Amino acid sequence: MTDTTWRPDLSQFPGPKYLALTRALREAIRAGELPPGAQLPTVRDLAWDLHVTPGTVSRAYQLATQEGLLAATVGRGTFVAAREPRLGPTQSLALERDPAADPWLVDLRSPQLPEVGQTEAFAAAMARVGGAIGRSWDDYPSQRAEAPLRAAVVEWLSDRQLGRVTADDIALSHGGQNALLLIFLCCLRGDRPVILTEDLAYPGIRHAARLVRAEVVGIELDHEGMVPDALEAACRRHGAQILVLTPEAQNPTASRMSAARRAEIAAIARRYDLQVVEDDCYSVAESSLPSLRALAPERTWYVGSLSKSLSSALRFGYVVCPQGMGEAGRLTAQHGFFALARPVSDLCLDLLRSGAAQEMKRRVQAEFSTRLHLLVNALGAFHINWQPGLPFIWVPLPMGWRGSTFTRTAEAEGVLVRQADEYALIHGRAPHALRIAVAGAMAMPRYQTAVETIATLLARPPSDMMAV
Repeated sequence: MTDTTWRPDLSQFPGPKYLALTRALREAIRAGELPPGAQLPTVRDLAWDLHVTPGTVSRAYQLATQEGLLAATVGRGTFVAAREPRLGPTQSLALERDPAADPWLVDLRSPQLPEVGQTEAFAAAMARVGGAIGRSWDDYPSQRAEAPLRAAVVEWLSDRQLGRVTADDIALSHGGQNALLLIFLCCLRGDRPVILTEDLAYPGIRHAARLVRAEVVGIELDHEGMVPDALEAACRRHGAQILVLTPEAQNPTASRMSAARRAEIAAIARRYDLQVVEDDCYSVAESSLPSLRALAPERTWYVGSLSKSLSSALRFGYVVCPQGMGEAGRLTAQHGFFALARPVSDLCLDLLRSGAAQEMKRRVQAEFSTRLHLLVNALGAFHINWQPGLPFIWVPLPMGWRGSTFTRTAEAEGVLVRQADEYALIHGRAPHALRIAVAGAMAMPRYQTAVETIATLLARPPSDMMAV
């Protein structure tokens, strides 16, 4: 069944428009006005009819989908879900697009690692690993056998100020996202635990929280990241158990927290007995500041991976656990998946021990630096936030542009970027801003043309919006 004529009256629902639309959807479905299987109007059509932005409709549809009221099918549209409860997640973790379907589009939504010899390095490492295969590959992998790899991770992190770290403090995971879930499973307790995180944050945090039935509360950000006063107020109000933040390279705003601010955050975490998850997957090239793990080693879980620095195909992550909690972290991993698969663990150990990983990281950072400077120089006339070594920038939009309008206009010009709405929590607010990623895998002329397209659009906001 298709229903393209549903036009709710939002004036009867107070509050933000997207929440009003969500309530209207909920009531229409429960009243039978929208029966199971009914197709909802497209985001653009409903936005036009209700005189709201497409982002408002998109967020309402997203919230209703997460509640199980709606079901979105790629290529078909959004429908009222069946009345039977749907089990499991309802949304994919990231936007998926088949490059062959739209080969003319340039995707600057997520950083793309450049090819700097990974293929050859992996092939050589796999040949060495294959030559050493023995009977131990016939049995289940074990946490105990991963001790040499954990020691290699400690060496890999030697350029970071983490405080005293040994192999006994390390737990290994299938990438950074898996590391977040591992920590949540290890630390959370109760029926509806609360996780605090940044107002604008990596979407994977809320996806992982949903799997463990946790509520996520956003904390206000400023130019340094999380605001201490806002954090303390949330601690008093919500009785949270875990704090997740990115002090070194905030995603998506690219801000960096000062040493003094980090010390304030650590003190608040101690005062309210918070476990702290320090996400450093988007690690910058160099850092002279102490990590939260160094400032509060008894409660900080430091998360990293090789996906952002070597290869996205390497689903290899690690957690530097709080002092004395390494075994708890590894036991949680063991209960989830025993240990890493031997091909993965042996390959990563070879890459780290041979120096190939360090050399690839150096080359990736060099190529990212070249392309980042091209992006920064092209957009230098606008207010942007960036850090050397970080493969994305944050762009508050000039007056006249809205995030949803800009992303649609850029897509029409052949360029995909992310708007701030994609990082906002369900009940949070998003500024009119963009995160633009460095594309290291595409040909430089094509990348440069895409960057120039963005610069041109930023300089020419829609005239009808300028007149408002």
